[in-house]
Amino acid sequence: MAVRVGSNKLTTQYFVLGFSPASLFFFVLLLCLSFLFVGCNEPQADATAIGQQENVSADARKAELLQLLERKFENPVAHFQIAQLYHAEGQWAKAEYHYNVALGFDPAGAEAKAAMVKLFLDADDSAKSKTYADVYMNQAASSATQSLKLGMAFQKQQLDGYALDSYQQALSLAPGSAEVNKQLGFYYLSKGDETRAKEHFIASYRSDSGQPDVAHELGRLGVELRLRPQTEENTEGPDEMGGQGGANAENTE
Repeated sequence: MAVRVGSNKLTTQYFVLGFSPASLFFFVLLLCLSFLFVGCNEPQADATAIGQQENVSADARKAELLQLLERKFENPVAHFQIAQLYHAEGQWAKAEYHYNVALGFDPAGAEAKAAMVKLFLDADDSAKSKTYADVYMNQAASSATQSLKLGMAFQKQQLDGYALDSYQQALSLAPGSAEVNKQLGFYYLSKGDETRAKEHFIASYRSDSGQPDVAHELGRLGVELRLRPQTEENTEGPDEMGGQGGANAENTE
């Protein structure tokens, strides 16, 4: 008995495609490998594109800042921002120049001072970094406000040792300051030292009870907050950093 074998042809509206089982297998395999290759390379391609975009954005921002400085060279903010870009690129000399110019126009600029200290540290000149940090802290030694700002700027640059030194300097100048004690509280909280954080949050709240963020942290740390009646004895005027007084905070542990 004769058996008729049909032709391996795929008929479509437009053409007839002939194939064998082996060719079909290799076609499917090639298609799968193509998708796999494209999928594996997509993250690398995306990362490359992002890197190129960041470079273009940094270059474009530098061009904008340079144009601003051409119009008005006495612009400490623009000098600081372009210094930050050079700093990120590892162009130490250019970064140092613009940080210095920024400080020339704004001698009290804590952000530029902290960034300068970080610059020398990044450039592997720890001795110069420490020298500048000491100079800047000495410059702020007569002002709790400036010492606090410098400490916050140091902490932003992840220079925690200098930040703590500056906060403690501010506290020695204004021990009853709500703001200084609050910053010290958050500093110690970031280090996982809840005992010291609690002490400074309590001191801050006693100076100024109108601080929702401090009240929240004290409640979370198990401290009971109670308002005390206002009398002539316990009513205090604002301290140097803006403390108002008028509250008790008691540890319930």
